[in-house]
Amino acid sequence: MTAHQRLGINIDHVATVRNARGGEAPSPLRAALMAQAASADGITAHLREDRRHIKDSDIADLVANIDIPLNLEMAATDEMRDIALKTRPHAACIVPEKREERTTEGGLDAEGGFKTLQPLVEALYDAEIRVSLFIEPDICQIDAARALGAPVIELHTGAYCEAALAGDEPARQGHLARIREAARHAAHIGLEVHAGHGLTYDTVTDIAAIPEIRELNIGHFLIGEAIFLGLGPAIAEMRRLMDAARTGIGA
Repeated sequence: MTAHQRLGINIDHVATVRNARGGEAPSPLRAALMAQAASADGITAHLREDRRHIKDSDIADLVANIDIPLNLEMAATDEMRDIALKTRPHAACIVPEKREERTTEGGLDAEGGFKTLQPLVEALYDAEIRVSLFIEPDICQIDAARALGAPVIELHTGAYCEAALAGDEPARQGHLARIREAARHAAHIGLEVHAGHGLTYDTVTDIAAIPEIRELNIGHFLIGEAIFLGLGPAIAEMRRLMDAARTGIGA
């Protein structure tokens, strides 16, 4: 396993602040360029069906102006498929989406939605867009992702982070064990493993230390920390913690 673990920065909530008042500030593109300058390995942006934060114009600006990979998070809809095929991001991560949710509440049901997902995965793959599926750390879901032909999965770390926030150590350890097992299984069957959702300075170390996980995608926490520290220093501290957790991996 490689020691270096990529860090993708989700800039959705820069757009949330912008949209709260309207206008153009703060700029998601400016945040992406700052993250790039701070040695982020990629940018993630979720174009939701209701356009609550990222807008179509943001995706076009990112594709045209950043030099690191763009990961487009998208629902499994014809509209989002067409946007992905038009804009051609480096990667597209298919996520579940409900209008009423504040944030993504769980993983995609790759097993139950196999027939719907299969043509979408094929269309993105044929367009040379790297496909990932955002799923729970569950063996059945991982096997379904592999059967769908997705080369990458992103493991949902939300339950682990919620248990840590609640101070429920037995639950945290249980969720961590599931993530470790899922990452091992996914790597064993040939999938590249990413992870994310709810990660903070306090919760990232144990996840970053899992050798099979090649990339973490982190957004809300870092945008919040940027208010106090600045985006560059906030990213630098997350990078430091991740690198420390990877010490000895791949040596």
